[in-house]
Amino acid sequence: MASAPQTLPLFYNALEPLSSETHANFRFNAADAAPFLVNQHAIPVTVDEFVATQPWLPIVFTTGADSIPIALMGLNEGVNVFVGDDGKLIEDKVYIPAYIRRYPFMLARLRPDAQDLSLCFDPTSDTIGALDEGEALFADGKPTELVQNILGFNEQFEQAGARTANFMTELREMDLLMDGEFTLNMAGNDQPFIYRGFQIVNEEKLNDLRGDQLRKIQKSGLLPLVYAHLFSLTTLPQIFDRQVKLGKAPAPQLVN
Repeated sequence: MASAPQTLPLFYNALEPLSSETHANFRFNAADAAPFLVNQHAIPVTVDEFVATQPWLPIVFTTGADSIPIALMGLNEGVNVFVGDDGKLIEDKVYIPAYIRRYPFMLARLRPDAQDLSLCFDPTSDTIGALDEGEALFADGKPTELVQNILGFNEQFEQAGARTANFMTELREMDLLMDGEFTLNMAGNDQPFIYRGFQIVNEEKLNDLRGDQLRKIQKSGLLPLVYAHLFSLTTLPQIFDRQVKLGKAPAPQLVN
C-alpha cells in the first residue's frame, strides 16, 4: 500500500542547481495541472501539515526503520482519486501537501559532503525554462522576488522535515508504531478488501502510557499530532468510496 521514497525524490526525473549565469533567461510558468500526480497515491507530508491534511487525507507511516508519514490520495498503487487523467484537481478543496507544491524546485546538497543546501529544479519540467511566458527568475544577474519566495518556501519545508524526523524518532523510541490493517467493504462484493503494508500509531499503547510519559509528549507537541493522525484514518472509507465511484476499485479479491 505504501512505499518509502526512492533515491531520486518522488516526481523528480533529474536535479539541476539554479544558476544566475546558466539560467539567466529562464522563466517559471505555474501550471494549472500536475500530470505527475495522476498515478501517485502516496505523498510525503510533514508534521506541520497534519492538522490541515487530517480532514481530507488519511495519514499513515511507511514501513521499515526509516519510516515517514505519508498522505494517501488513493488506496491502491497508481490510483489518485483527487486528480483527473489530465492532471487537474477533481476536488479543489482538498489539501495539497507541500511536497507537491514545491515541485519542480527543492533544496539539495550538490555533493554528499556539502554543508549547505542549494536551490535546485527538475529540468524535465515544462514549467521552467527559456519560456516565452511566465515570471523571470533573474533580473540584472540577481534572483527575482519570485526566486526569493520559492527559496523561503523550500527552507520552511526543510525545517518542517527536520521536525518530522524528530517526531518519528519519538514515536519509535516510545514504541508506539504498529503494522496497520484496514478492512473495507464494497456493495455487491462478498469478500472484503484488506489493506496492509503501512504503519499506524498503536492506540492501546498510547492509552497505556504512564502519566510522566503522557505529560512529556503533551509538552513536546507530539500528542496533538498523534491524534491528528488517528483522526485522519476516519477518511479511509471516503477515499475508498471515491475509488468505487470513479470505477477504480480494486479487483474483487484481498489486496495486500
